[in-house]
Amino acid sequence: MNDSYFDGILHIKTTGEQKGFNASLHYNRYEPTPYHALDELFDHYELDKSDHVVDFGCGKGRLNFYIHHLFRATVTGIEMNEWLYREALENKKRYERKFLVQPARIRFICCLAENYKILPDDNRFYFFNPFSVQIFMKVVQNILCSVEEAYRETDIILYYPSQDYIYFLEDHTPFEKKLEVPLTLLYKHNPYEKFVVYRLA
Repeated sequence: MNDSYFDGILHIKTTGEQKGFNASLHYNRYEPTPYHALDELFDHYELDKSDHVVDFGCGKGRLNFYIHHLFRATVTGIEMNEWLYREALENKKRYERKFLVQPARIRFICCLAENYKILPDDNRFYFFNPFSVQIFMKVVQNILCSVEEAYRETDIILYYPSQDYIYFLEDHTPFEKKLEVPLTLLYKHNPYEKFVVYRLA
């Protein structure tokens, strides 16, 4: 079953290409995480209804709706591209109408990732290579500053992780690897086809 089929179940539209190009070379083009990959991740990694998940570079919001539908967790999507942000809001309208969701449980913010103010309840952070390691470093620093002010268990979830991201987390932060989930059919052909979860020590 393809991604369009699962979009239909959630009453959203997240397939298709990004329109236009990002003005900065630090930000990558839109590419949603495949549903089959998310299924495999969450066979091994669980979220709770009390979790607050932030997806940096959320695009049209696929991860946000998938997580809310599966776990009823609160989800926030951060997207700098205004066209993608508007698409996410349209998906939100369709999803909320279908599933009668409280609007506060799903939100989207149009801003640069490094400008998003980490909230005291935000405790799970998702990255599918949305931007350069320089931006990633700034975002992780924002996360660490927030945890200093309001301590909570904090995870960073990486899909298709770059070596730069991994090196920074393992050598320059208190985050430690908690879980690695190689994708069953893809990993043997491409060692980047995996999820890696880091937890704040």
